[in-house]
Amino acid sequence: MAAYEGKGFTEEQEPLVVKSWTAMKKNSAELGLKFFLKDPNVPLEQKLKPHAMSVFVMTCESAVQLRKAGKVTVRETTLKKLGATHFKYGVVAEHFEVTTFALSETIKEAVPEMRSAEMKNAWGEAYDRLVEAIKAEMVACSQA
Repeated sequence: MAAYEGKGFTEEQEPLVVKSWTAMKKNSAELGLKFFLKDPNVPLEQKLKPHAMSVFVMTCESAVQLRKAGKVTVRETTLKKLGATHFKYGVVAEHFEVTTFALSETIKEAVPEMRSAEMKNAWGEAYDRLVEAIKAEMVACSQA
């Protein structure tokens, strides 16, 4: 497993992320698709729904375990593949910003009754840690 420190993810943020992910998990396929469709440039193809679900689930599971593990823990092979794929397709910082917005909006729509500035910040912090891990692998690919 590859590990990246969860610098700013606090004890107070953890239950906000865990509770909201628990509520969203049962609809992860639908929410994953909504997450991807926030960007109108995403091509609608047959593989989109399973891919969207896997990305959404990985993002949320990574967020949920961040405080428990004290770091982002994603399978090293998965993280390396994410880094390589994002590097290959020329993903830049702005793309991650769009994804941050899409994640926030998807969560807001999925659990509006739980929505608060604190929860938004908690998810943002957790997602930022995952992005750091992916970017580190992208840098490694660029130097290979």
